[in-house]
Amino acid sequence: MRTIENRDDIESLVHMFYAKIRQDGLLGPIFNGHISEEAWPVHLKKLADFWETNLLGVHKFKGSPSQKHTMVDKNLQYTVEQKHFDRWLHLWFETIDDDFVGHLAEKAKKAAGRMAHGQYLVIWKNRPKSMWEEKP
Repeated sequence: MRTIENRDDIESLVHMFYAKIRQDGLLGPIFNGHISEEAWPVHLKKLADFWETNLLGVHKFKGSPSQKHTMVDKNLQYTVEQKHFDRWLHLWFETIDDDFVGHLAEKAKKAAGRMAHGQYLVIWKNRPKSMWEEKP
């Protein structure tokens, strides 16, 4: 077990995690359907930038995760559910717990929990109003 201390550790975590995601029966088809094989290296770099920004305070990440998640939900005919975020969190926690300990490992788990909850709310609120408005 090791601690998360630098960019190399974050890249290792991100690569191990997304290798699991890509093979997962629930999440793999979604991720693999939206990210081409040749786009994965760039995507993994961007995800490492995201986590380096969040865990180490190094401002590298540029982008809008909410916009991307909303687009994926729309492409999937608004079928992203809480179970998808639950599975994502399960695999994230499992990957961290298998290889990492310490303050930043715990910070990564807490941050992911907040992000998963927030992204699901963003997706829900960006669906067509007819999907979430109460009908008379």
